[in-house]
Amino acid sequence: MAHTSTVARGGGEPSAPVRRNKPQARRTGLPDWLVPYALLLPGLLVIAALLLYPLYQLVDMSFHQVGLRQIRAVNPSPAEFVGLDNYSSILDSDLFWTSLRNTVVFAVVTVALTLILGTLVGLLLNKLGPKMSTFVVVGIMAAWATPPTAQAVVWKWLFDSDAGVVNWALNLLPDWLSSLVFGRSDWSGQPWFNDTITLYLVLIIAVVWASFPFIAVSVLAGLKSIPSELYEAARMDGATGVGTFRKITFPLLKPVFSVLIVLSTIWDFKVFTQLYLLAGGTVNRDAFNLSLWSYAEAFSSPPKMGLGAAIAVVLTAILLVITFVYVRNIVKTEDVR
Repeated sequence: MAHTSTVARGGGEPSAPVRRNKPQARRTGLPDWLVPYALLLPGLLVIAALLLYPLYQLVDMSFHQVGLRQIRAVNPSPAEFVGLDNYSSILDSDLFWTSLRNTVVFAVVTVALTLILGTLVGLLLNKLGPKMSTFVVVGIMAAWATPPTAQAVVWKWLFDSDAGVVNWALNLLPDWLSSLVFGRSDWSGQPWFNDTITLYLVLIIAVVWASFPFIAVSVLAGLKSIPSELYEAARMDGATGVGTFRKITFPLLKPVFSVLIVLSTIWDFKVFTQLYLLAGGTVNRDAFNLSLWSYAEAFSSPPKMGLGAAIAVVLTAILLVITFVYVRNIVKTEDVR
């Protein structure tokens, strides 16, 4: 029987293990605890320059009376410090409560519809084959990638009172069906953008149309991470589709839904471009949300930029409170688990 001996490197015993030199970590000259903060520093500087400093200027402007004389390029006048007068004017104005109501109701309805539609589309995409799923994703993401200005122009044309496709399609319905469902049979010249309720109806449709693709793709990504064995076990136990979603899909996707709710709330609370274009500017004051009211006060004649800044600060504070409460509840729920 042949015996083969292994000679260790360096002339050692045959049974001695081979030693390999470990690569030396490159030293940065910084303490180990400081290295992560040093790596985060460039990103923090960018955030401070692009977000925190403009936010500081916005808050500072809200305590001053700022008009054309204060922002002109040649010999600007110093802004007068007015303290909390701008905030007092906001609370004393009837437009504040009207704008706040429009903002909250619109956000609640739009977030709910966006999440429901996006989740249903995400579940559908998960059932499709790879090629068809990719085709549908590319198609719906085209709506999400459309700029808000283009979205508003398209939907304003669709709901135009004279040449709109919506009025034309509604007139094609049988008179008895249109009267039964809508209470009217003639839709010629229907002014969708003159009334606050119908204006916000069109706005909800436009925003949901543009927002649900992001929800659908996010839900689809979450579904891909769920083990298929769980669904196979549920089918063997005789679980229905609704039961499977309630017992398996929703609990496992709850972190995804939590993030989507926070992002959708922030986006829908500060909708401006679509509302401004659909409403035709700042003519209909009953249709103001907080973003449009802030713009109207800051740039209408005479401009009150301090008051507009104060409204924007109030909107930011509301969003921060909502986000903080929701994220805190998420963290508490995860801690309990």
